[in-house]
Amino acid sequence: MPTISDPTRLLAALPTLRLLTEAQARITLVSHLELASLLAGEAKVSFANASSCVSAEAATARDRLGPGEIVVLENTRLHPGETVNEPAFAAALAHGADLYVGDAFGAAHRAHGSTVGAAAAARHAVAGLCMEDELAALLPLVDKPPKPFTAILGGAKVSSKLPLIRALLPRVDTLIVGGGMAYTLLAAQGVPVGNSLVERELLADAASLVDDAAAAGVSLVLPCDAAIAESISAATVGDVVDLAPGAGIPDGAMGLDIGPASLDLFAAALKGSQAVLWNGPMGLFESPPFATGTAGLARLLADLRSDDPSVVTVVGGGDSVAAVAEQNLTSAFSHVSTGGGATLELLQGIELPGVAVLSK
Repeated sequence: MPTISDPTRLLAALPTLRLLTEAQARITLVSHLELASLLAGEAKVSFANASSCVSAEAATARDRLGPGEIVVLENTRLHPGETVNEPAFAAALAHGADLYVGDAFGAAHRAHGSTVGAAAAARHAVAGLCMEDELAALLPLVDKPPKPFTAILGGAKVSSKLPLIRALLPRVDTLIVGGGMAYTLLAAQGVPVGNSLVERELLADAASLVDDAAAAGVSLVLPCDAAIAESISAATVGDVVDLAPGAGIPDGAMGLDIGPASLDLFAAALKGSQAVLWNGPMGLFESPPFATGTAGLARLLADLRSDDPSVVTVVGGGDSVAAVAEQNLTSAFSHVSTGGGATLELLQGIELPGVAVLSK
């Protein structure tokens, strides 16, 4: 059984599972990994586990299901038919199903056998409660976000967020960028960044992005100071330096977190926002000496909504969600997304195949 470091996605499926068991449905619970039995156990209902997700044993176990009982089919991703959405595999997953309930939003951007093929093979396909919550929270940020709308993006590489940034520019009023990706933008503006992570092949794109934000009337906010060290394995912060063309990070050091002045700058930029989207950490969050900025941002956003409960605050991405959970602030946000790539693609306006197949 794999170790679960963050049970957010697992627990998010519980309301749908409980609803179905209370309705006395005969349930086949499918998961990519060896996790579905844990979920069935959390729901406190009896379940049987088939040794293969598509086999005569699995079909027999499903045919013998009684009302409110569950058969668990795990490790679908290990089957060669899963990622290619093989019709025979999808049909076997949908064996005897009157209703397919899609509740794995985190996998909805993948056109796999369990997310698309099985839904198409079932008589009807609908969204589960988790899927409904995700779409209700995220789609307004795509179609008509409350204004002023602020997006906060972090993470290691600007290349992974460049399509999202370009999609957000026509919609946001303020764009805050932190984390490793900020150093490519800072370097493009002539700020010395030492040995910090910089995607030099994207410096021209970064400079263009700064110009595009200005042309769109978007306030682009970058860190004004950084916590630095000589390596990512450093046990302590070496120093905090200003980030400006005349200052910056010295050679031999790298920026691994935002500093306190950046957190103050971000707090000022957030004032008055009616909607905030946060995706990605502000530093090397997995290393305690460099988790301060990410944790501080989590508290900032919690306070923002505490002061004005009408403010919409949405957080997505593994490290960001983990930071919120570690601060016991999950309930302080409007919505904590279970999606990674699915959230990013939806926010770019891309149709998710695992959503498009539902409600048929």
